[in-house]
Amino acid sequence: MNYKIEIEQRVAWIKNVLNDAKCSGVVLGNSGGKDCTLVEILCKMATDNILSVIMPCESKQNYGSDRDDALLIASKYNIPTIEIDITECKKILRNILGEHVCDDVPMAYHNINPRLRMTVLYAIAQGRNYLVAGTGNASETYMGYFTKWGDGAYDFNPIIDLCVEDIYGMLKYLNCPSSVVDKKPSAGLYEGQTDELDMGVSYDDIDEYIKTGKSNNSDKIARAHAITEHKRILPKRYSK
Repeated sequence: MNYKIEIEQRVAWIKNVLNDAKCSGVVLGNSGGKDCTLVEILCKMATDNILSVIMPCESKQNYGSDRDDALLIASKYNIPTIEIDITECKKILRNILGEHVCDDVPMAYHNINPRLRMTVLYAIAQGRNYLVAGTGNASETYMGYFTKWGDGAYDFNPIIDLCVEDIYGMLKYLNCPSSVVDKKPSAGLYEGQTDELDMGVSYDDIDEYIKTGKSNNSDKIARAHAITEHKRILPKRYSK
């Protein structure tokens, strides 16, 4: 991959997206992870009107390494950044839901986090005439490893076609801090959570499968892709 050309093309694409939408800037969530970092850098190269939003929610990691890395990137690449703590919002919502959400399905509660973050981003975007940037990569998208109407909701996504290994390569080309590049990918939804642990398969295997159709975990990857198809298509609509 020619990173210089790839970056130039994506930056030009972002500029066109903003121009076509008649919007003046970009807002995105900043977890301190590899994907949002790359999107931040690309968007900053496309426009000075960018706002990065750190949104901690319960997890200690959100208040520790996630925040540290997010602020590091903001400083290094001169990206305006604010922090909005949504923990109390989640607590209130959880109390209101009470027994109506089954405790035997913990992800029903964990997925509230990214859906609250989506609400925050769209409120800010509408007030500023900005677009919300998506930060999911091709590997996560193929596996359906994102929250429907949470981090899966956005106006545009400049890295949706990049596998994780491509993300790493582009970040290294952009001289991204090693603390971001080298840390284990995690949504930070709960203590000890990692992407690969949740999915039960490594990103190396997923990337290999996407690019070659073969992998040591082909069956698991194919099954995950099949059962999450509803996440990648528009909602079904009745028609005669």
